[in-house]
Amino acid sequence: MRYLPLTDSDRAAMLSVIGAPDVDALFTDVAAEQYLKQPIEGLPAHASEMAVERHMRRLSNKNLAAGDAAFFCGAGAYRHHVPATVDHLIQRGEFLTAYTPYQPEIAQGTLQMLFEFQSQVARLYGCAVANASMYDGSTACWEAISMAGRVTKRNLAILHEGLHPHYVSTIRTMAKFTGDSIADRAPSLQADGGIGELIAEIEANEPSCVVVQYPDVLGRVYDLSPIAEAAHAKGALLIAVNTEPVALGALRSPGEMGADIVVGEGQSLGVGLQFGGPYLGLFAVRDPKHVRQMPGRLCGETVDAEGKRGFVLTLSTREQHIRREKATSNICTNSGLCALAFTIHLTLLGEAGLRALAAENHRLACVAADRLAKVPGVKVLNDSFFNEFTILLPTDARPVVRDLAHRNVLAGVSLGRLYPAEEQLSHGLVIAVTETASEEDIETLASALEESIR
Repeated sequence: MRYLPLTDSDRAAMLSVIGAPDVDALFTDVAAEQYLKQPIEGLPAHASEMAVERHMRRLSNKNLAAGDAAFFCGAGAYRHHVPATVDHLIQRGEFLTAYTPYQPEIAQGTLQMLFEFQSQVARLYGCAVANASMYDGSTACWEAISMAGRVTKRNLAILHEGLHPHYVSTIRTMAKFTGDSIADRAPSLQADGGIGELIAEIEANEPSCVVVQYPDVLGRVYDLSPIAEAAHAKGALLIAVNTEPVALGALRSPGEMGADIVVGEGQSLGVGLQFGGPYLGLFAVRDPKHVRQMPGRLCGETVDAEGKRGFVLTLSTREQHIRREKATSNICTNSGLCALAFTIHLTLLGEAGLRALAAENHRLACVAADRLAKVPGVKVLNDSFFNEFTILLPTDARPVVRDLAHRNVLAGVSLGRLYPAEEQLSHGLVIAVTETASEEDIETLASALEESIR
């Protein structure tokens, strides 16, 4: 699809219609004191390109980058090796400039990519249908809760204690405007994650859905089957949330264990770890009967009048394509370029490659857990995990993390940072280990930790 910018005559015509003399007149509502009347103090009037580069390099050197230290941070965003091929292919002009498929019949290449992306997500999650429109994992999680309300005609969502607190925050923000009731609690430091208590809570209520992260924010891995049975017995849907898709190269898929809706974050595959995004939401349903309640866009495969294979925007349940009052969501992006990166990375890996990558992640995590368990005063909480687990320190983990950063070790995410109001969790530290960490890095982490808490 070609990009057609406005001409000066186009702008002049639009301004004349609305009666504005120039573009500046469109900003008259901005308070006068907010206008820049002179250069910002301390900034030079101008500088050469090389001078700006040197200045910015000096500023960036103050950061400790993930690639410059032993790195074990995760908790929802993971550092994996992204092959150079991924970045090369997504920058091809026909992909980079083909944004949202507003005119889908023109963008056959974009639609084919989205169709293949959906197919990969559905297979990864063990579901029948996946869409291609989610902004990130947390908003996809809210969309799933909203969808469960439409299906069950109820408005109580029970959140498992292991759901990422940032996801809980997003859900609570959205629920303010819909009237949904949200039942959640901070995690207990139990290896079993309090699944028995969750099932008892389901049985005592009439929820629209139960939301369980898999693996959860502390890295714990559960069998979702008994939770699904309890939810279904009460007429509720089970929503499984996955923030580390690489884990599904080793673990049973949520759909296989009875999850009705599976959502998650796709950043791990193809999209590098960066500060604040971009991210990529994933969304799938196990039963095709729920497909018309899914938010966003869904691309389908068909044939044209001559029998040639083609792709179409089959269902678009958003206000941009249908009447606003019929929309199931107001999500505003399909994160198309991130979805393409995800698809290319997963295609390069293939099923065998994903399983091998998952196995290596788990092996290194086991090496790390065994080594850290030998550090005096440290206890490993989990009895099952994929590439992430929680350790309990004899002191508040937050100053320990800062101390280790000064020793060039980015040690993980402290529970005190994730749950600042929960003092009983302050000794917890979530450690993530991917294929980017070497066994030497693990030894560096253990040695530095031993010195720090001595």
